[in-house]
Amino acid sequence: MTKIKGRVLIALVACLALAALVGTGVAEVVDRIVAEVNDDIITMSELQNMARAMQTQSGVKPTGQDAKAMQRQMLDALIDRKLALAEAKRRGITVSPKEVDEALARFKQRSNIPDDETLAKGLSQAGLSVKEFRQQIADQLIQDRLLTIVVGTKVTVSEAEVRRFYDEHFKKGGAQLHLMTLRMPFPPGVSAEQRDAIRQKAEAILSDAKRGESFMQAAGKLSLTPTDVGFVSITDLDPRLAEYLGQLKPKEIAPVETPEGYQLIQVIGRGSGEARPFEEVAPEIRRMLQQQDMDKYFSEWAKTLRQKAHIKIML
Repeated sequence: MTKIKGRVLIALVACLALAALVGTGVAEVVDRIVAEVNDDIITMSELQNMARAMQTQSGVKPTGQDAKAMQRQMLDALIDRKLALAEAKRRGITVSPKEVDEALARFKQRSNIPDDETLAKGLSQAGLSVKEFRQQIADQLIQDRLLTIVVGTKVTVSEAEVRRFYDEHFKKGGAQLHLMTLRMPFPPGVSAEQRDAIRQKAEAILSDAKRGESFMQAAGKLSLTPTDVGFVSITDLDPRLAEYLGQLKPKEIAPVETPEGYQLIQVIGRGSGEARPFEEVAPEIRRMLQQQDMDKYFSEWAKTLRQKAHIKIML
């Protein structure tokens, strides 16, 4: 899978609105084995956890064939991860608790999470513990380290490639959206009645706003307060979400439904940002391009691991 760098995990899609790709809630899922990988297994809950990061970045819930296709992509990624972690263990590749701490700190800074309490609360709402989340980080660090050893020397990014990407994506600055958001999360183990009640509250706010009330006034009737997240660059949003928001009129409020809850989003206004200097963003661009190339090499290398492995899919 290609990693997308620089996506902003703002309140719009809930800093940690990690939710299942399919199904209605954590408590309603009966866990089962969806794949065997050598002597290891992959469960439905693991598959759902893998999908949560993708859900968080996009804020869009796949449906129908899209949901099935993405679920299978996530399963393939999990199989590759299981094989990679086994190979890393064979090679003696490990990460220290300090390295996990540092990666977690970077995640919190990047996601505007102020403290450990906020992190734990967001994870709890998603049905995850901090320990489970740290293990996910550790697994990713190990896989990245293996990736560097296996294909790192084969990947080079020229100055011309970095400059070309900058000219195409950064040189002219970029459009920005001034957003106000209201998060209406489902409680853990949400029932159908609770889900419907939250949906009705969201619809009531939208209805009052259409009749001329402000977002603040409409939400205030239900003792809810929208959050002004300020200006957000279009390039910092998932492309699908950016396209959706780009269609909204000023002051228009639109709902985004995820398995984790509802997000009501208002585009207050639009602006344009100044272009960041090439020298400032060049290292970031280089890392991103290197990672993309490494992911391609890793995908090909993982095929060789699959050929030697016993894999049985039961999805």
